[in-house]
Amino acid sequence: MKQKQFVVIGLGGFGSNVAIELINQGYEVLGIDLDEHIASEHSTLLTHVVSADATDEDVIRSLGITNFDCAILSIGEHIQAGIMAAIILKELGVKQIVAKAVSELHGRVLEKIGVDKIIYPEKEVAIRIAHQIVQPKTLDYISLSKNCNIAEFSVPSKICGKKVEELKLHKSGCDVVAIHTKNDAIVSPDQSFVLCEQDKLLLIGSPKQIERFEHELMK
Repeated sequence: MKQKQFVVIGLGGFGSNVAIELINQGYEVLGIDLDEHIASEHSTLLTHVVSADATDEDVIRSLGITNFDCAILSIGEHIQAGIMAAIILKELGVKQIVAKAVSELHGRVLEKIGVDKIIYPEKEVAIRIAHQIVQPKTLDYISLSKNCNIAEFSVPSKICGKKVEELKLHKSGCDVVAIHTKNDAIVSPDQSFVLCEQDKLLLIGSPKQIERFEHELMK
């Protein structure tokens, strides 16, 4: 399987953390920032780093952006520049575009442009913290360490009706921590447990193992 490559445009707080986390997970990352000083600070942290204007189509094209699997736009504070960069990425045919938005209106504009996934960092962190305060056992994706994450998946129709043992988790290396049903949470479920479409599967494994599981069974 070809190693995924990411480009992160905007190496501020959010972009920098996303880029470094992707590096920690073993991916190749090209970082782009207009500020030469910020670009220089990340030169030893990422696979490649360049100081460039993301709103200059010729420059972005010259960097071979279309060869990357995903572009992450993290220049949300500069709304006009972010929108222009998103348009350029879309017109160049980038496979997947993820963008940071600072408001619902900003997000709607990005959505209309065709951005695949829009992230509201402050809003999403606030919601997650609120849920963890009210319901401490609620999980979605938690990084315990560089090689150990917990991920929660909704059971897709593809594996609905299958027993846990039929998932053949040994192929991916993941382990089932728990299964959240409509009315209960079953910790360390029996291998004969039958999955339903409304269930949520809680897995533990390395980022690569979880990715392998998602690729093989969750697509």
